[in-house]
Amino acid sequence: MVREKESLSLILLSIGHAIHHADWNWTNVSSPFTRLYWVEDGSAKVILPSGVYTLTPNHLYMIPAFTLHSYLCDGYFSLYYVHVYEEQTEAFSYIEQLNFPFEVESTPTDVLLVKRLLEINPNRALKLYDPSLYDNSQTLLRNISENQHLPHYLIIETKGILLQLFSRFLKTAELKIEVTDNRLLKVLRYIRKNLNKPISIRQLSDICFLTDDHFIKLFKKEIHCTPVQYINQKKIEKAQVMLIIDDLPIKEIAYHLSFNNISYFNKLFKSVTGFTPGEYKRNSYV
Repeated sequence: MVREKESLSLILLSIGHAIHHADWNWTNVSSPFTRLYWVEDGSAKVILPSGVYTLTPNHLYMIPAFTLHSYLCDGYFSLYYVHVYEEQTEAFSYIEQLNFPFEVESTPTDVLLVKRLLEINPNRALKLYDPSLYDNSQTLLRNISENQHLPHYLIIETKGILLQLFSRFLKTAELKIEVTDNRLLKVLRYIRKNLNKPISIRQLSDICFLTDDHFIKLFKKEIHCTPVQYINQKKIEKAQVMLIIDDLPIKEIAYHLSFNNISYFNKLFKSVTGFTPGEYKRNSYV
């Protein structure tokens, strides 16, 4: 289904069992990591760009990274949560290429996997839930570094369980964009590899051995947006990751991604995410 050699390198950030009493209510959440939930009891709602969904027992749910969403809970709600960060590589990934279903019915094996994941990672639960109180940067960095201190056999088992849970959503996943032209695959790989540099249309058209106009037409036909729109989207996604993980000033992040005009960077960031960089850093949470 995925033509380009795909990569799925996953890092466990957090896992825990949470019981809520009408207190799982957050709005406009967007983070550079993926959330998995297994609902044990009760119900709640998640508002996604595609609609409002009710979370019910004995189902698995996935909210991919960079998805703007909100939570509504007006009663008892018990769930297991798994937060997963995808390592950034030059290769294409399942998460980037596919539209996943939000909900799949869980099996007894899924439940065993989630509970086993918690058993071998017992100290990875969230300490706070309120976005206004949670220290994102330090916590995310700490959680990523925690994986480096695990025994090797637990690292392998943790990644194996995460891959199995992700695989449950693959059966009905659909390609976001099916790129059939190998020249464009090279272009997309080049963009991903060089997000910290200025990227010109001429550079990309030269990779394809096409004129600028012909390249732009081909790109829009295959990717369904202009090259500039795609580059900006990927740069802002990288900025989202850096805002959460790297303790750097916004201006430095902008310069790192070759935005010399800070006002333009701020405006573009808000047009893509709905937040200014400062708002995103304050409001995003795990």
